[in-house]
Amino acid sequence: MRCFRNPLKKSTPGVRTAYQVALPIVLIIWLLPLIAVAVFSIKPDADFTNGNYWGLPSSFEFFTNYGKVFFDSDMPRYLLNSLLITIPTVIGAVALSCMTGFALGIYRFKGNLLIFFMFIAGNFVPFQILMVPVRDMTVGLGLYDTKTGLVLFHIAFQTGFCTLFMRNFIRALPFPLIEAARVEGIAEWRIFWYIVLPLMKPAIAALSVLIFTFIWNDYFWAVVLTQGPEAQPVTAGITSFNAQYRAAYHLMSAGAIVAALPPVAMFFLMQKHFIAGLTLGAVK
Repeated sequence: MRCFRNPLKKSTPGVRTAYQVALPIVLIIWLLPLIAVAVFSIKPDADFTNGNYWGLPSSFEFFTNYGKVFFDSDMPRYLLNSLLITIPTVIGAVALSCMTGFALGIYRFKGNLLIFFMFIAGNFVPFQILMVPVRDMTVGLGLYDTKTGLVLFHIAFQTGFCTLFMRNFIRALPFPLIEAARVEGIAEWRIFWYIVLPLMKPAIAALSVLIFTFIWNDYFWAVVLTQGPEAQPVTAGITSFNAQYRAAYHLMSAGAIVAALPPVAMFFLMQKHFIAGLTLGAVK
């Protein structure tokens, strides 16, 4: 019994035609929200006042809207805050998960699975339950409304998922390499640094892209743990375009496009390593 359907090339002409017609339609529907935001970002403010939400722009205001975003707002500071929060988080979470993944994936000891489950258990707790205690903890430690508080929280919370990723990757590595190194009398930290870590480069690249995207796009904890342009990342800073009685949707849309560029750029720069890390061992 076949487990998979026939490839598209072997399908009937009717199926191939239906696929070719349906694919661009589904793609446009999927991209419609992004297209709407891109169109909103070049509309003048008068279009929203006059109710022209879905029509063509009455005038092309690309340079005006994006100029206000960069030069007449705190958007550059919000972008810098996001970088200062996201990059240390990625480095800290990936570094810790490499070490914990090595310990949990290589060594056999009592409580190994228990410790592993404790690392990943936090990922199953709803964010809303943690909101009040985490906020009170940051206030008590003097870390509320600071970039350091967000970095430490994200590292603590993301290390569980990263450990799951790294531990499973390390367990798939050839164990005879480690045994041979131990026979030669190499210290454990040298085995990790010179043997295991180089083999983990595809997984590190894939995990870094994932965590960078998760942290950069975080809005919930950015609102809960920060306030104001001193520490808020760009996802929360976009709301600063809202006035007391009206919202500047054209500037919010332009800010959203600007905020989406860094993770998109990082994905395309790391695309080769990202795909290699996710598919390594898939055909074993």
